[in-house]
Amino acid sequence: MIGIDLVKITRMDRLIERYGDKALHKFLNHDEISLVKNNTTASGFYAAKEACSKALGVGIGAECSFYDITIQKTPKGAPVLKLSEKLLNNFSITDTSVSISHHGEYAIAVVAIETK
Repeated sequence: MIGIDLVKITRMDRLIERYGDKALHKFLNHDEISLVKNNTTASGFYAAKEACSKALGVGIGAECSFYDITIQKTPKGAPVLKLSEKLLNNFSITDTSVSISHHGEYAIAVVAIETK
């Protein structure tokens, strides 16, 4: 299953201008926030979580919340998804892959999910 999402970075700029750090806490946990270098990174993380929920075919909601998806980094800085036990079990997930890119005004993410 594959999901993709595109975020206009100025949208994240406005959100953070208006709500400050509270905006980040709406979709990121404390560890993820510590990885955010700027609004471009935050936009990429948001896109990755949305792309993951789309790959599952449910979107963000009751079956899959932002907090069911955690973004971590490898020692070389590549993003990695860690999914909650609820998602792993409910969707029989065996593996995930994520790619996040930023260019100009946009951040984009693609997620691939393998199931049993």
